[in-house]
Amino acid sequence: MRRIRAAVTGAVTLSLLLTATACGGGGEDGGGQATKTLTYWASNQGSSLEVDKKVLQPELDEFERRTGIKVKLEVIPWSDLLNRILTATTSGQGPDVLNIGNTWSASLQATGALLPWDAKNFDAIGGKDRFVDSALGSTGAPGQDPAAVPLYSMAYALYYNKQMFKDAGIAKPPTTWDEVIAAGKKLSKDGKWGIGVEGSNLSNNIHQVFVLGKQHGADFFTADGKADFTSDGAVAAVKQYVDLMATHKIVAPGNAEYAQNQSLSDFAKDRTGMVLWQTPSQTFASQGMAEDEWGVVPAPVPAGKPGTGTATNSMVAGINLAVFKNTKNLDGALQFVKFMTSDEEQTALNKTYGSVPPVKTAQQDPAFSGPSLAVIRDTLASSAAALPQVPEESQFETVVGTAVKELFADAAAGRPVTTESVKAKLDKAQQQMPKK
Repeated sequence: MRRIRAAVTGAVTLSLLLTATACGGGGEDGGGQATKTLTYWASNQGSSLEVDKKVLQPELDEFERRTGIKVKLEVIPWSDLLNRILTATTSGQGPDVLNIGNTWSASLQATGALLPWDAKNFDAIGGKDRFVDSALGSTGAPGQDPAAVPLYSMAYALYYNKQMFKDAGIAKPPTTWDEVIAAGKKLSKDGKWGIGVEGSNLSNNIHQVFVLGKQHGADFFTADGKADFTSDGAVAAVKQYVDLMATHKIVAPGNAEYAQNQSLSDFAKDRTGMVLWQTPSQTFASQGMAEDEWGVVPAPVPAGKPGTGTATNSMVAGINLAVFKNTKNLDGALQFVKFMTSDEEQTALNKTYGSVPPVKTAQQDPAFSGPSLAVIRDTLASSAAALPQVPEESQFETVVGTAVKELFADAAAGRPVTTESVKAKLDKAQQQMPKK
């Protein structure tokens, strides 16, 4: 198999900072005629934009060698990506093919700017049944043709620092929330802390409280798509998450300001004993942490083993590949999607990025059988749930993610976090959602 010729480190952090920027376009020559050129907006998956370019460019060169179609690559940081896409959907001046955070699928689908993946389009890339069901569940609103196809799959797991656990006399990693709190209290001493959070990262906040919401029987949206942020289960979920700092005091107050993977750095540098994250093993390595220094178990549940319903322990995380409907080179775009979702590319790219292929046959590669990726693969198969596939999902991430951020700020400042204060923040967030 041809191998990617660069190593990459990093983990995906989906940030929704909406900074306006201009958009580029592709697919035409100066005279307006369709050309054998595609423009591709790739999300930042590695430790830097330059690393992503080094990873992706050899693959794009190989695609050009096989098809004669040149791909112009732009790697866009997460802080700009959603706004760039939204600007492109309104201006019509976007790329031919682009990466989107899978949680945005239904929101971007609602703009009408993305190519629907009907049976004909799926057949052009080898068929819909090549993809695992959990990944397809985060490609658009139920009952509609998907707005994108899965490219990289991820899930949350609990990573623990083996030496810190040994020093604290913790014999085995926790599997329930009560065990996490008990372990966290043993770890939180002498300037060290039990578990890390990214309290100012809106999307990460949503990922965690969504899962806790499932564990409390809440979905944050009703069956007909209306915001339902103040249900007892939703309030309990948010309070449980913030209480890791406010009540149990196993999270450092400074974590309230974390938004750019600082909790991973603390973990790798023996300042925090546990962290919930998506496929961060290569980030640990980039910080000098050897593979035998950390362990991994499924993310915690209230009791028993991970599964569905109240035993859900992760959201379905990942990156999808979408095509702008107004591309001047639809055939080339479909060829490119087929190439990127081929077994060969799926194995190579997901191995490099530390994620799991959403293509069934590519998952069988031995590269995805190691301890960390096996936990993620199994979680995606049996105990992960897709975030609400509603048009307002991106607003949900912003307003509820901000509410959680503000509650962490209260906890860090020593202000009380009560059921009433949590409900008030969530009520304020719900008032900012579009009325139906």
